[in-house]
Amino acid sequence: MVDQPVRVLVGKVGLDGHDRGAKVVAQALRDAGMEVIYTGLRQTPEQIVEAALQEDVQVIGLSILSGAHMQLLPPVVEMLRDQDSSDIIVIVGGIIPREDIAYLKENGVAEVFTPGSTTEEIVSFINKKIEQNQ
Repeated sequence: MVDQPVRVLVGKVGLDGHDRGAKVVAQALRDAGMEVIYTGLRQTPEQIVEAALQEDVQVIGLSILSGAHMQLLPPVVEMLRDQDSSDIIVIVGGIIPREDIAYLKENGVAEVFTPGSTTEEIVSFINKKIEQNQ
């Protein structure tokens, strides 16, 4: 039986309109053999979770540059938990102050990628987490 490619939803949550980084990451994930669903700009946490469940993804990758990460990210994880889908890995990239990373991880975010992180690091992290979960 052939292994199915990892399915990743890449999204922009909140009012942030800058999506170049999300598109770069989406392309890198595709280049690494993953199936990527890109939700586009200005998604609510509810829209992100709904799309992730409909698309049957294993990973949600959110990009956030607006500074609203503390308000927008924990509800995504909470809604996944409420839908018995806490096995979906949530990762985040963007402008996240170092002092906020521990809080996000304590609240279910698997990893936070800050400026300077490489696409190779993101791909490697996803592959390792998927392998651990199998």
